[in-house]
Amino acid sequence: MRKTTLIALLATALIGLGCGAGATDEVGDASGGGVAAKSEDKKAEKAEKVAKVGDPARDGKFEFTVKSTKCGVRKVGSDLLGAKAQGQFCLVTLKVKNIGKKSQMFDGSSQKAYAADGTEYSADGAAAIYANENAETFLNDINPGNQVTGVVVFDIPKGVKLTKLELHDSPFSGGVTVALN
Repeated sequence: MRKTTLIALLATALIGLGCGAGATDEVGDASGGGVAAKSEDKKAEKAEKVAKVGDPARDGKFEFTVKSTKCGVRKVGSDLLGAKAQGQFCLVTLKVKNIGKKSQMFDGSSQKAYAADGTEYSADGAAAIYANENAETFLNDINPGNQVTGVVVFDIPKGVKLTKLELHDSPFSGGVTVALN
């Protein structure tokens, strides 16, 4: 019983030493370097990813170009089949190009829109079906080198103005920001 306990303790100690072997302490200078510098680097990297309407912006295997935005729309679709906004629809016309080497699925519901106060709005997939003739923004496989243009729809409250979009090549990607003003 003593040997088993001793072996278990030694194994735990060796594992602990092994896990800490790659760790290093980062020492900052008097001006607050170290962790603060890493935080600033991440902010600068995020700032570099901001594009404007009409500019290509890349996230993962997709290159996005926001062609136009139109808010204040009450209904999309036809008189017989359509969707009515709870508040107002904002229609974002978007070109999506696959810049990768494999087919990639574009999903309009992975896209986000933001108001000036930071409120996040999700895309309305049901309304997008009515806003697009060929379902370009609904689970569309895009082959390498090909592109589609479609409309992503956001249902936002009346009086709210969108200031930016966060576009994603997949639900789990980091995204790229496009300023709308």
